[in-house]
Amino acid sequence: MPTALITGITGQDGLYLAELLLAKGYDVHGVIRGQSNPRRELVERLVPDVRLHNVDLTDLSSLMRAMRDSEPDEVYNLGAVSFVAYSWENAFVTSDVTGLGVLNMLEAVRLHAGNDPASVRFYQASSSEMFGKVQEVPQNERTLLWPRSPYGVSKVYGHHMTINYRESYGMHASSGILFNHESPRRGEEFVTRKVSKGVAAIKLGRQDEIVMGNLDARRDWGFAGDYVEAMWLMLQQPEADDYVIATGETHSIEEMLSVAFGHVGISDWRPYVRQDAAFVRPAEVDHLVGDASKARRVLGWKPTVGFEELITGMVDADVAALEAGWR
Repeated sequence: MPTALITGITGQDGLYLAELLLAKGYDVHGVIRGQSNPRRELVERLVPDVRLHNVDLTDLSSLMRAMRDSEPDEVYNLGAVSFVAYSWENAFVTSDVTGLGVLNMLEAVRLHAGNDPASVRFYQASSSEMFGKVQEVPQNERTLLWPRSPYGVSKVYGHHMTINYRESYGMHASSGILFNHESPRRGEEFVTRKVSKGVAAIKLGRQDEIVMGNLDARRDWGFAGDYVEAMWLMLQQPEADDYVIATGETHSIEEMLSVAFGHVGISDWRPYVRQDAAFVRPAEVDHLVGDASKARRVLGWKPTVGFEELITGMVDADVAALEAGWR
């Protein structure tokens, strides 16, 4: 039975990845920060077979303890301060966790592996936000990185540090440059979930409007459940490498609103949406769309859930949750 250690297990990716690995027969361990973490109960309910370790990505000693106690064959580093808008409010914490946290994790894996640095396979969750002020469309593994937020800058640091550890120490360390991926488990602060929950609440008469920022921004949106399979596939390859994971399609926020409202029978969504400059980024990323041809060719990976299916599924899940009295 292979063993995996997942940081960031409380997020949507961590939960989907844990379910995938458990289904494949893995012994799964998860990293969680603090005994009183409000999402601990969610993890214990959805993936009760995962063994949890109290760890802080900024504390190398606690990471070393988690490595010793879990003895993993694979490590998936998904932990980060991942809400881009927050990174402008607290660039230091974002840099410490999302950037230096990767270095701490790589060092913990290297020290634990000892004389056989490739014996523990490592996955780093890189991000399309690294492309920022995009230099070509679509973006691939060779596209120049030009981040436009403290979050994106931190992800670039972690991405290059992962490459450095692979080249310096011979570690089996891969990065997945994942474009936007969503699900009903997405945090409510993210725009997709803000829309799906808002539309559900409007349908049920519990909310009058959704307050939004830039409606013209375009993103390449896929389903998180598809994307965690790509993570696993990367660590099954004989050689470590970096891969863009994306659908290759781009959609605007306006398109998302149209699909979500149309799904609940509202053809004209504009009376229900109010724009507020407070939700506009200081430096916007306008046109992210990924070229995942390398992942298709080498990993045999491709997305299975399309944009409309993703958004309508999220709306249905939020309608059901609100009707059941969940938050």
